[in-house]
Amino acid sequence: MSEAAILEVVRRNFGDHLILGEEGGIIGDTLSDYLWCIDPLDGTTNFAHGYPSFAVSVGVLFQGNPAAASVVEFAGGPMAWNTRTFSATAGGGAFCNGQKIHASPTAQLSDHVEQSLLVTGFGYEHDDPWATNIELFKEFTDVSRGVRRPGAAAVDMCHVALGIVEAYWEYRLKPWDMAAGVLIVEEAGGTVSRMDGGKFCVSDRSVLVSNGALHAKMIDLIVFIMQLLERIAPATEN
Repeated sequence: MSEAAILEVVRRNFGDHLILGEEGGIIGDTLSDYLWCIDPLDGTTNFAHGYPSFAVSVGVLFQGNPAAASVVEFAGGPMAWNTRTFSATAGGGAFCNGQKIHASPTAQLSDHVEQSLLVTGFGYEHDDPWATNIELFKEFTDVSRGVRRPGAAAVDMCHVALGIVEAYWEYRLKPWDMAAGVLIVEEAGGTVSRMDGGKFCVSDRSVLVSNGALHAKMIDLIVFIMQLLERIAPATEN
């Protein structure tokens, strides 16, 4: 129902645009320069349990690049429900409920006075990326103030943009999970890349977003752990 409501508005106002919805797949003109990436309910398990970390996420790409974004976060929980609306346009800044927002300035990650709060997520499949992320979770817990796992990618990225956490990473995401959040982070002054540090696009399956100050340190540790696991795996098999 959420996706149907969004589609009705988009198709009425932008009938010649291409749409990618989590539920409905590809709809519209495949030659369009515009692609709408719609996640009608990010954080389904949280929603089902009434846990306050889920959202509706809509991102628009122009020629493959994020151009506009909106994420409506449902927060507070039973008897205290409220919403926060995050938005951004390319070059126009990022906003929460109409007020401009900025990522955190914190740059400490791997020293003796850890000041960073980090966020990650785990997919439903317990495959190799899931196992790798368990190791990353442990490593980052050791060198930061803590790691959280709220369970909604769009919300997690918006929290980086809001400056209440310093970074977020995750494997196995889809374009509708990321299209809005990555633009909101960038417009709030943060940095976005693949987890290996490569240039990010919404068709990638991993993402690292941060306040920018921590980005290089996090990539270094992620790459180190991944290389270490690759060396251990053949030895274990033998």
